[in-house]
Amino acid sequence: MESLDEIKARAEAAVPGARIDIVLNPGPANQPSLLLDNEHASAVARFLRDDPALRLDFCSNVTGVDWRDRSVKKTVKVKKIVNGEEKEVDETTEEKIPGYLEAVYHLYSMTQKHGPVVIRMRTADRAEGARLPSFTSIWRSAEFQEREIFDLYGVRFDGHPDLRRILMWDEFVDHPMRKDYREPDDYEYEPTPHDDVLEKARQHYRPRPQLDGAENITAQP
Repeated sequence: MESLDEIKARAEAAVPGARIDIVLNPGPANQPSLLLDNEHASAVARFLRDDPALRLDFCSNVTGVDWRDRSVKKTVKVKKIVNGEEKEVDETTEEKIPGYLEAVYHLYSMTQKHGPVVIRMRTADRAEGARLPSFTSIWRSAEFQEREIFDLYGVRFDGHPDLRRILMWDEFVDHPMRKDYREPDDYEYEPTPHDDVLEKARQHYRPRPQLDGAENITAQP
């Protein structure tokens, strides 16, 4: 199979205006991926599926990722005057990165017997109603998995044929895989809290007023 750099170059040539970045993976898997710009993502995805050399015709899984606001420290070389002499020194800077949500797709070729090629898209932010284009019309296996990401992370997939909750019930509020999600102290199906739920619920109970001397009242025979 072609290298990721070659796939990126051919995809950008095939889809005018497409912007594709290679995202490195510093983890043990060392599996880099292609970050697609949302405007051209569908056209690039079709190229990956239909190109005779690639034929990435099977999407094995789709994963959601929640990235909160974070700071990244970088070391850069800068020129400074040191003891009257210009020198190149290391300087550490801190870059603020706003949060966003991702959808990550693992693609294989059943025809050419190769893969995976990992592609990803990012939302503009983590706000409610964050949007990405749907790949369900390109890889049918993405349908239920995009519904999971919608349900658990809150990403709305434009063009999805049946975008609704798949794990949580329709009346459920919020998205439980978000990193800032807070589990409620009680659920509608458990009106009388008990055990761990009771301990959390007690934090919200008003203390009961006590009558003077009530602590000294004892039962009379």
